[in-house]
Amino acid sequence: MHSIRTTPITEELARYLEDTSTREDDVWRRLRAETAELPAGGMQIGPDQARLLSWLAKLVGARRTLEIGTFTGASALAVVQAMPEDGRMVACDVSEEWTSIARKYWIEAGVRHKIDLRLGPALDTLAALGREGGGLFDFAFIDADKEPIWSYYEGALALLRPGGLIAVDNTLWGGQVADPTVRDPDKEAIDAFNRRIIDDPRVDAVQLTVGDGLTLLRKL
Repeated sequence: MHSIRTTPITEELARYLEDTSTREDDVWRRLRAETAELPAGGMQIGPDQARLLSWLAKLVGARRTLEIGTFTGASALAVVQAMPEDGRMVACDVSEEWTSIARKYWIEAGVRHKIDLRLGPALDTLAALGREGGGLFDFAFIDADKEPIWSYYEGALALLRPGGLIAVDNTLWGGQVADPTVRDPDKEAIDAFNRRIIDDPRVDAVQLTVGDGLTLLRKL
């Protein structure tokens, strides 16, 4: 007998959750709407997940945060709005096109000064951050390409303070992680991550069925 139960999310229930558990300001709403029109718009996080990330950043008292995979900036906006005025985020991405949308809305929201956007391979940025020193991060969000997911996790963990939190997105991969017939490199990388993380003694981990699957890891 399986002991895990999850309420199926219908379209009606999804709308209900948006109405009762999320608060979007006008800037975030318009950013989400513009992103939804892009061919890759399905990559953006939903308002429930944005709200959760914001809440988690507040919970750990985040003053220094890291994001691996910024896209059009919705998740970064949610997190930095939860940070104090002197808080700082390092945001990693490879796309000038997508992050140009992000910068527009960050400026409008009055948070651009909190975000150090670094364009280039995230693993290079993580290595550079390790060399720079300057203190450890309180919170990290990983939502980038999936095959290097373990390397991103290792890089973020090395930069995280004890008691800090990492959130990893897409860890259910549309439910395909449970389908042995799927032979997709992204799915296999995520499945390997999920199976390794549960036995990693460096963290306390929990996997949530928020969005496309969100795994939270507290550094011990």
